Amino acid sequence: MVKKIKIYNNFNIAKKYYRSILLIGNFDGLHIGHQKLFKIAEQYKKKINLKIGVITFDPIPKMFFNPNFKNYRISNFEQKIHFLKKLKVDFIVNKKFDKKFSRIKHYNFVKNILYKKIRPSYIFVSNNFRFGNKREGNVLSLRKSEKKFNYKIINPIPLKKKTKIVSSSLIRHYLEIGNIKKANIFLNRNWTIIGNVETGRKLGRKIGFPTCNIDIKDYVVAKPGVYCVKVKIYGSNKIYKGIANLGFRPTFNQNKILLEVNIFNFSKNIYSKKLKVEFIQFIRGEKKFKNINQLKKQIEKDILKSKKILK
Repeated sequence: MVKKIKIYNNFNIAKKYYRSILLIGNFDGLHIGHQKLFKIAEQYKKKINLKIGVITFDPIPKMFFNPNFKNYRISNFEQKIHFLKKLKVDFIVNKKFDKKFSRIKHYNFVKNILYKKIRPSYIFVSNNFRFGNKREGNVLSLRKSEKKFNYKIINPIPLKKKTKIVSSSLIRHYLEIGNIKKANIFLNRNWTIIGNVETGRKLGRKIGFPTCNIDIKDYVVAKPGVYCVKVKIYGSNKIYKGIANLGFRPTFNQNKILLEVNIFNFSKNIYSKKLKVEFIQFIRGEKKFKNINQLKKQIEKDILKSKKILK
């Protein structure tokens, strides 16, 4: 059973959460490196009977400072909360990252927010953690204030796989080059996009392959092309198999990135329903076909390949 979790959008937490174990970061994707961090935090929790809290930010600071980074997230907020619940977190502060917050000096963040409002016993951060105006604060500056503000910094060794440090950036890279298998290994689950089925131009239906169209919002854009997927409709436990095209549909001269999912042996009307689309394997890159017949033949091949993979 997944536990209940208290979510704050400011730093005014209940007193019962004072002197907790605090983890600070974006935790995008909550990959195996993050999971290792939370396992260590849970060991501390068992030893000294403290609660575990998280401070995270929305939008991700990099997205705030770089408006061009529209498609960046590995997971959306709903997924992040779901994964944090599974990791036995007691409370979350989901702080809106805006201009005012970005201008707080790093020392003032420690003194006025961490010390005066959160009052943690332990603070877990990664080596590359930066905070405060112009990213001037780091692990070293947090350590310097340990005694003064009565907390202890825990800075575990980053998780490595074959000399590579597991990170959200590395997973984004694997997604962008179509290496779904590697991304899924580092996530310890299948990379998933959640979204509502939208009414489209019904191009797939016209050529005999009806699709569910999903706007990917600010998810990272994996390599454009065709993927083998598993699909779940919210409100149902049934898992469907299918293929998905993530891209710009060059044969139809479209210019907006879209996720189109063809669910095998499925004919129900699910417009406006929420879907979970799990990416299993990259099948082929997106290409422009000379005519609709060529496209149809290729889709038939893609479906056969996907069915073999999903056997």
